[in-house]
Amino acid sequence: MSIRIEQNNCIGCGRCTDVCPGNLLYLRDHKATIRDARDCWGCTACVKECPKNAIFFTLEATLGGAGGRIYAHDSADTLTWELALADGETQRITVNKRQANAY
Repeated sequence: MSIRIEQNNCIGCGRCTDVCPGNLLYLRDHKATIRDARDCWGCTACVKECPKNAIFFTLEATLGGAGGRIYAHDSADTLTWELALADGETQRITVNKRQANAY
């Protein structure tokens, strides 16, 4: 899995560049860009931080097939993962942040 950036959705806020622990993201022409997607650790920090869903994770064949994507919608109390599968199906998983580490 690796991240991808939809340049048309990117607003150049730089929030992704601030949270990337591998320092892989930077702004070029006011748009987020990844140095080399192969170096991505898969931590999803940038996916969760992007306010415009411009950054997403691509899914392997075993997780929805080619073209599947994972987006994140972050709010004060919840984090919702949206899986946009290659066949057009969408699934959502919502996690209550206050209870996420209770296990």
